This record gives sequence, structure tokens and C-alpha cells, in this order.
Amino acid sequence: MVLLLWGYYFESRNRAKIMRMAAFEMTKPSKTDCDFLEHIERLDLLLKNQYESHMRIDRTLNRKIVSFQGNKEVPFYRWYKYKEGFSAYLVDYYIRRHGICATKRVLDPFAGSGATLFGAADLGIDAFGIELLPIGQHIIKTRKQLNHFSDIDFERLFLWKNTKPWIEHQGQKDFTILKITDGAYSEENCKSIKKYLSCMQGENQKVQAVLLMALFCILENISYTRKDGQYLRWDQRSGRCVGAIPFDKGEILQFDAAITKKLSEILSDAKDQNSYSLFEVYNSKIKKGDITIVNGSCLNELPNIKNNTIDLVITSPPYCNRYDYTRTYALELAMLGVNEKGLLTLRQEMLSCTVENREKDLLAINPLWTNALSICQNHELLQEILKYLYYKKEKKTLNNNGIPRMVKGYFYEMACVIFELHRVLASDGEVVMVNDNVRYAGASISVDLILSDIASKIGFQIEEISILPIGKGNSSQQMGEHGREPLRKCVYIWRKK
Repeated sequence: MVLLLWGYYFESRNRAKIMRMAAFEMTKPSKTDCDFLEHIERLDLLLKNQYESHMRIDRTLNRKIVSFQGNKEVPFYRWYKYKEGFSAYLVDYYIRRHGICATKRVLDPFAGSGATLFGAADLGIDAFGIELLPIGQHIIKTRKQLNHFSDIDFERLFLWKNTKPWIEHQGQKDFTILKITDGAYSEENCKSIKKYLSCMQGENQKVQAVLLMALFCILENISYTRKDGQYLRWDQRSGRCVGAIPFDKGEILQFDAAITKKLSEILSDAKDQNSYSLFEVYNSKIKKGDITIVNGSCLNELPNIKNNTIDLVITSPPYCNRYDYTRTYALELAMLGVNEKGLLTLRQEMLSCTVENREKDLLAINPLWTNALSICQNHELLQEILKYLYYKKEKKTLNNNGIPRMVKGYFYEMACVIFELHRVLASDGEVVMVNDNVRYAGASISVDLILSDIASKIGFQIEEISILPIGKGNSSQQMGEHGREPLRKCVYIWRKK
């Protein structure tokens, strides 16, 4: 396996060198650019050598399992397309690997739409999650409420599916319009949404929650927008694409048909939940675990968890890739009443993964993070990457001046998160983390190695850095300037000694 890994590494490295040489010849960069990149590459190789024995290609993993794709046909998980999440199968795989009997409590500090929480609960394990975005909070709480639905509650949902009471309803309830969501719906769909929101006010809170979640599940499909990476992409029919390259997202669904189909899917899964068997553990009729969800930033909420009370962490933090979830999920956030000021607050409270994040005063949040921040400050590879990015900013050759601040914030904040995970884990507890490597201005940033090295210095034992067989491509802009060098997508496993 070591030989295979080295062969994989050197083949990729040689190919990368050829592409870089070609790129340098074309663009004729300054000597200083070359010096920076070569120094970063040397430091990166030293770190690879240090963790080589822990790195392996895991052929049981693929992009479908470590992303939302694996949930598309899975009951309960398929309702809402949370693209940044991972599949229920990955949760099941790592809980079984850690040991069901050895796992009493699971934590996900970036809970998203709850794949870790519900996967653990389905296996009879209590789960604790922290989630910042209101859309994730609502989906998790609504799925929990479905476990307490009465026959009358289900009858009300069946009535909505079968009779479509909003169509004849006379009232309308307005919803928040943000600058980035203005004009997202056709006049007909917008009117239907308002009638639907008004009509559902006559239901009890549990039924309202499910009806609202069903609406969230179809917003993208009935709008002129499509979630494309770090922003909402607008269809040319919206009238918001003046001067831009025309984009046609394809069919835009009509509200009545879309919501009826989604309610049918939810009812099919929820009504049969006692007989449904995704994981074999259901066959033992084991009691489901409890789910606790806390609203807020994990930087603020992790310090409130007691020491040594978690057995397993399964999570996927935001990647260091400039994706702004407040834009990606703007339609849903607006429907939940988040205004412009609230949107800016959420954006700042997120882990620094977007160029608009301002630097956080981490020691003001928790003075105990001094050591974690010191590890970052003295990390040779990380500091060389930051020097290079700030140098490129000064030269005005970065496509966004916020990139250096974002990259610095990402690693410093993640170091604080890792410190907290080490503190809350019980002895022999594990962290399973899904993440991507990134590239900026031609510098490949080994997020997997840097975070694992930080974790090691905090006190974790690095068990494994599992690499997906097929790497992730970088952005089209990066490929144009620096060649198509695949980036590792990995799952890290760290153990508390």
C-alpha cells in the first residue's frame, strides 16, 4: 500500500511540475513567485513525508458517499438537497467502524441538515449537533417532530396533498425579499407561495413545520435560480442577467405540482418509518437515540460542552473554498424571515470560508485558545502560504483581496475547533472529518496535512488520512493559469490518546 501511495504521489507530483513549468513559461512570472511556490512545495513534501504512513487510498470511499449524492434516493435524507452534506451511508460506515457498543454519544459541530445526527440516532446512539444556519436548524427540528406526529397530524398532511387547500384560499402572507433574492420567482409562483403560507397558518405548529419544510425543499426548482457553488446563478428568464452570458436552468416547476409531489414523498417516508429498513440495525427493533440540536456558531457553543463527554465526532466543516452559504441558501433564509442585517451577521459568524469574513477576535471568545493559535502562528507551511498570498495581494495579482484573510481565518478558527473537539472527546474517542484541499494563485494548500498536523500538536493521534481514489478538480480559472492538477479529497480520522 505504501508503494502504491508513493507511486500515486510521485505521478501526480511530476505531472504537476510539468504543468507548472508550462504555466510559468507562458506567464513569465517573477523570480519571487517561483521562490515562494518552490518553498511551499518543499515544506509540503516534508509534511507529506511525516504523515506518509497514515495516508492511504480508500477504495470504499467515493464522491457519492462523501457528498449529498448518496442521499438522493434515501428516504428521509432525500427530502432536502443540502449539497454540502455527506451521505447517511458514510455515517453508518464510520459508526460501525468505531463500534456501535463503544459509542454512547456522537457530535457534529457543523450539523447541516442532520445526516450525522439522524444516522447516529437510527443506530440507537444519542447525537448532539450545532448548526448556525436557520435552514438546517428548521429541517432537523422538523424531522424530529415527525417522530411525534399523531394520526390526526398525518391526516392533515394527506388533506393538503390531496385537496390543495391553498389554491382556493383568499389570503396571502408576504415573505422577506433580500437584494440577492429579489425577482426569484415568476408572478404566478410568487402568488402561490404567499397563498400557501397564509393557508397553513390555520394548522398546528407541527403540521406547519412540515409544510414549511416541504416549501424549502422546492424553492430552487420553482425559482429562476440554481445553486452553483458559491452563489445563486440566475436564469435568463429572470431579467437579472443583463450583460451576462445567457443561462437557461431548464424547466422551472409550477408551484402546485412541485409542492404536491414533495408532500407525497415526505408522507411516504414518514408514514412508513417504523417498517422502513435502511440499516440492518433496525431489524433488531432497537430504540432510536435522542437528538439535541443547538442553534449558533460552533466557536461559541463548543466551549459549553463538558469535558470527556463525546465518544465520536463525524463532521464536515465548510471548506476553505470561498463558498458563501448565506448566498447559496438565500431563498430559504429569506423565507425564514432573515433580513439584510441578519444575513450579514450569519455571514460573519460562519467559519471563515468566504472572502467577506472579517477577522474574528478568537481570544475574546475563549482565552484558552492561546496554544491552538500559537500552533498556527508557528506552523511553517501555513505561514509560508499566508506570506505568499499576502505578497500576491500587494502585487494586485489575486482575483480577490479577501483570500489571504479568509485562508488565515479558516486555519486559525479550525485550530480552535480542533482544540475543543480534543477537550470534549472521551479517552479513545475519534474525530472523522470530511474535507477538501484547495488551491489559490497556483499554490496547492494541503488542508488535510495542515489540519492533521495541528491536531497532532494539540494532542490527537493521527490514525488515518483516507484519500478518495479520484481527486477533485480545481476551478476553471486556476486550471487556465496553473494546469489541471487534481486535489486530494480526504476523510481524516484522529484519535484522542
